Amino acid sequence: MTTTLDRARPRVEAGGPADDAGRGSRKIFFLVMLSAASALFLYPFVWLVVASLKPRSRTFADPFLPWPHPFAPENYLAVWDAAPMLAWLVNTLVIGVVAAGAVTLSSAFVAFGFAYFRFPGRNLLFGSVLATMMLPAAVTLVPTYLIWNSVGLTGTQVPLWAGNLFGSAFYIFLLRQFLLGVPRYVFEAARVDGASYLDLFWRIAVPLARPALIIAFIFELKASWFDLMKPLIYLQDPALYTLPRGLKAIVDQFYQGGDPKWEIVLAASVITTLPLVVIFFFGQRHFVQGIATTGRRCCSAWGRSPV
Repeated sequence: MTTTLDRARPRVEAGGPADDAGRGSRKIFFLVMLSAASALFLYPFVWLVVASLKPRSRTFADPFLPWPHPFAPENYLAVWDAAPMLAWLVNTLVIGVVAAGAVTLSSAFVAFGFAYFRFPGRNLLFGSVLATMMLPAAVTLVPTYLIWNSVGLTGTQVPLWAGNLFGSAFYIFLLRQFLLGVPRYVFEAARVDGASYLDLFWRIAVPLARPALIIAFIFELKASWFDLMKPLIYLQDPALYTLPRGLKAIVDQFYQGGDPKWEIVLAASVITTLPLVVIFFFGQRHFVQGIATTGRRCCSAWGRSPV
């Protein structure tokens, strides 16, 4: 029975003004939360840039001041006088690109084998590859050094990138899961047309897996760019230093002299960080696309028996 009160009560249709207002409120809430999280993550880098532009007596003063006062841009000129930053930057860039390219290509080749070929013990072998991820880096540190020392390559830049020629368990897993999402009939059709296995890899697997390959390349470039352990172990000649090893040398030099010039160290840290920020800025579209695509492929393939 419909009462007078029911007839007088206003009705809100689905998708009406009330729903629009609710969606708008939720959108504003998420934007506020994202802005707060972005500010929280950006603050350390902003502080680094601001502190690097302060004189030595004010380096750690006023940590929440958004602008350096007094302004001391000469710190960046002092960096180039204190150390061969340009040579270190070139070394880091060359080693990073070679290391990232080597691990991406080798991991893709192994991942294609695990994704396409069917042979007895494949799952056991793949599990053994993944099990190597459980080994801490410190466990293989000494044996790896002894291997490079036995072939006379300690003191060179070769150990910083040559190990990537054998692939990485993480990238093999990432690329294999992506390739499992490619329909098998695509490869079989190419085989019928006379394509070799190498053609399947270069002409089909590599172009289709480009988003995942970009992710592997960027991840390894970042890892190599900020790696300190390997340069600290293998490099003794300052002319061969990478940026992280060079920063360590600058800090040690200032401490041994009893005069820690933190403004120069901070300016050198900004110079070390900026190239990767620029690389991500120009490649963020491919990076985000690769993350999203790879995530969907890995989630869809997770728990599914290999094709």
